[in-house]
Amino acid sequence: MILITGATGTVGRLVLDRLPADRDVRALTRNPSRVTTIHPRAEVVQGDYADRTSLERALRGVRSALLVTTSVTGDDDARFLAAARAAGVQHIVKLSAAAVQEPDADDLITSWQRTNEELLRSSGIAWTMLRPRSFMSNTLSWASAIRSEGVVRALYGASANVCVDPRDIADVAVEALTGSGHHGQAYTLTGPEAITAVEQTSLLAHVLDTPLRFEELSPDDALTAWSRRYPEAVAQALLRGAERQRAGAKREVDATLSAITGRPARSYATWAADHAGAFAAPIGAGAARPGGPAGAATTGTD
Repeated sequence: MILITGATGTVGRLVLDRLPADRDVRALTRNPSRVTTIHPRAEVVQGDYADRTSLERALRGVRSALLVTTSVTGDDDARFLAAARAAGVQHIVKLSAAAVQEPDADDLITSWQRTNEELLRSSGIAWTMLRPRSFMSNTLSWASAIRSEGVVRALYGASANVCVDPRDIADVAVEALTGSGHHGQAYTLTGPEAITAVEQTSLLAHVLDTPLRFEELSPDDALTAWSRRYPEAVAQALLRGAERQRAGAKREVDATLSAITGRPARSYATWAADHAGAFAAPIGAGAARPGGPAGAATTGTD
């Protein structure tokens, strides 16, 4: 049995659908009605990290699990690991972030991820860390302004990030959950090239066949926008991450993803073409859901 947490999230839902059809799979979610998996043997269970009884129920008979947590100020990882250890789980694949490897990345979000990684390493359970750069899907947060104004607004438009397609992250997660040789490994996952918000805007304009303009936000404006959605400490962490990106900390391509999947990482141009409908039509009917502003804590901050 494989347990997928975050089963309605950006990565979890993709992993759920990509697992081999002959594997027993369980999806843990607070809202089972939002799970739309096509996996033929998936069992959906309702639960919450704060509810030990629901965790025990979800973990019963589980051999390996994908662990995705998003509450930066909570202790979800500790709760899950305690229940997993008691249930006899053998292997956990943890979704973390690339920034944990960088000594100068000491913001709240990165520090939280480092702490979570250490909790897993010291749990006695075999582990695999997935450390992606920012998700390409973070740019779905631009969709509303693109549709209504033909504009993209972002901070530091000329700074580059080797952002990664969530589908590629999911492919690596599936391999780590079902393949061999992944215990005790930490994988940095990037796209094939560093790309700026200005360049992403240009690619989206081409894909949508419509003119788009880029407007650069000031740091104060970006911080204000983030503060509307996140606690102040998280907004400050996002700003510090953007400043590190501006300084060039997120430009380096890593070949690990390609080595594991046996194919090149997907480009932003490919991702944009495959998700054009989310920008061209109201989000809802078949469109991918945005996970938050670019760099958001829940969708691949790095």
